[in-house]
Amino acid sequence: MTETSRVATADLANLLPLVRGYCDFYEVAPSDDALLAVSRALIADPDREGVQLIARSEGGDAVGFATVYWTWDTLIAARVGVMHDLFVVPAARGTGIADLLIDACVQECRRHGAAKLGWQTAPDNLRARRVYERVGATKDEWVDYWLRVSPTAS
Repeated sequence: MTETSRVATADLANLLPLVRGYCDFYEVAPSDDALLAVSRALIADPDREGVQLIARSEGGDAVGFATVYWTWDTLIAARVGVMHDLFVVPAARGTGIADLLIDACVQECRRHGAAKLGWQTAPDNLRARRVYERVGATKDEWVDYWLRVSPTAS
């Protein structure tokens, strides 16, 4: 059975190819050092920053990951989790691993006292949207805006 756990330093070598696959899917290319710096920051301060979760197959192969960051939502006056990343290797898609990772994110939110878990996906990522609807998530209608504040941000 596939298992999920928080990413630890010992998992970084197995996590990096998953994170790289996720970046490739979205056609972005941050450096390995930058990706590992994010993971190390989360490992160092999971209560304040957030957590990464890794899914492993019965054989121990890393087959997926998710990242939850902590923030606040003024509209509900509560802490929330934002699942910024969810990725399953192509060969393992459709096997329930995404569902397991989402459930692990929900459990982390509960442990952290977060009132809800939110995330976003590309409008044309229909496969992911079917997963999200299957697990009972509801869709919001917000328009995202971003303002670059650093020349290194994409």
